[in-house]
Amino acid sequence: MRHVADIPHPDMKLTLLAWNGKYLLKCEQGPLEQTYKVAELDLLGGDADLPQLLDEPFVAAVLRRFAEMRADFGAALERHDLV
Repeated sequence: MRHVADIPHPDMKLTLLAWNGKYLLKCEQGPLEQTYKVAELDLLGGDADLPQLLDEPFVAAVLRRFAEMRADFGAALERHDLV
């Protein structure tokens, strides 16, 4: 796996990796992680095109999903009396 870039963002860690003919956009917030895979051949401009995908609607959806993930995990912990 090759590290391509760290993309600055105030609310999460964004890392771009290349592996096995795909780009992986790894989004991390605390202990939670979301990974998006894009085939290298799907991007005409290569890895330079990927940061364009990080527009406001996409980033907002990723952050909402993190909130949902945190709530889902917290609810599971509570259901099983683990907190």
